[in-house]
Amino acid sequence: MSDINIRKTGRAGRITLTRPKALNALSYDMCIAIEKAIDDWRDDPEVAVVVLDAEGEKAFCAGGDVAQLYQTGKEGDYDFGRQFWADEYRLNNKLHGYPKPVISFMQGFTMGGGVGIGCHGSHRVVGETSKIAMPECGIGLVPDVGGTLLLAQAPGRMGEYLGLTGARMGPGDVLHAGFADYFVPETEWPDLIAQLAENGDPFILDRAATTPPPSKLAEVQEEVDHLLAPETLEEVEVTLSMSDSEFAADTLKILRRNSPLSMACTLEMLRRLRGPGIGMIPALEQEYRFTARSLEKGDFIEGVRAAIIDKDRSPRWQHADWDVPQADVAAMLAPLGDNELKLEENS
Repeated sequence: MSDINIRKTGRAGRITLTRPKALNALSYDMCIAIEKAIDDWRDDPEVAVVVLDAEGEKAFCAGGDVAQLYQTGKEGDYDFGRQFWADEYRLNNKLHGYPKPVISFMQGFTMGGGVGIGCHGSHRVVGETSKIAMPECGIGLVPDVGGTLLLAQAPGRMGEYLGLTGARMGPGDVLHAGFADYFVPETEWPDLIAQLAENGDPFILDRAATTPPPSKLAEVQEEVDHLLAPETLEEVEVTLSMSDSEFAADTLKILRRNSPLSMACTLEMLRRLRGPGIGMIPALEQEYRFTARSLEKGDFIEGVRAAIIDKDRSPRWQHADWDVPQADVAAMLAPLGDNELKLEENS
């Protein structure tokens, strides 16, 4: 298919996203194609490593292609979205538990669905243009594609800050937050990929990695840990409002644009994921409980309308303020019974 180039080159299974004009946005067909490729390569002795990259300078993958989700949901078809998310999350889980090295090279924007394919592998590379974010609360979703696990594992309360604000992380921030492993100047990437294809040895990344630019997020880690410590959205608003810092004021301004229901659910999801022994499957199952309901009962359709369809930037969220009843959060995250997401370990 023209949106993705899948092939074997030497000892590498190569997956290249090839729709740079669309910032390599991830479509349903692209998800299915990636899954088939990694399934085929799992037991293929010729493939030692899997390499994920993308054409263009602006983006590795700027997110999932939400236009079709919006259109089908607007027409009352909620099953397409549920199938899309279920299949996408199955791919995310397979990448996370893949038995061979999965190496991603993430230039420019990597957001939403791009995080799902780029940030769960074993070797995650960023460069000087990399900007990674989970901006879902701005369109009435929650951080998904396994993003809640990454956020829950970030230092201190950085996961709450990144999940609620959708802040874009530069390369130093990405390594600080744990979304990537290596900083390598982007001019070196073609040669590294050629070497990976030749010898199938991911340890060349250890030799190529250099010191990333300073992390601005690391500088505010202590303040983030204080401001985002409360467990409910309403308490977060009080803490931010009481602070006289410029950072708190900027954070509050960003949060007031986003869906209160999505933010309240995000806080609850991260809190639940900090228990012992929590892994990828519980994170994805919890995310699916929200997304499976998001078209019918969440703010997603209105969020996409305001941000992408009409572009008026004036969403009418279900909750006018941040006092989101706990019952509403519990309803969005309640088990789905027979419709629960069904994933297998390392599958």
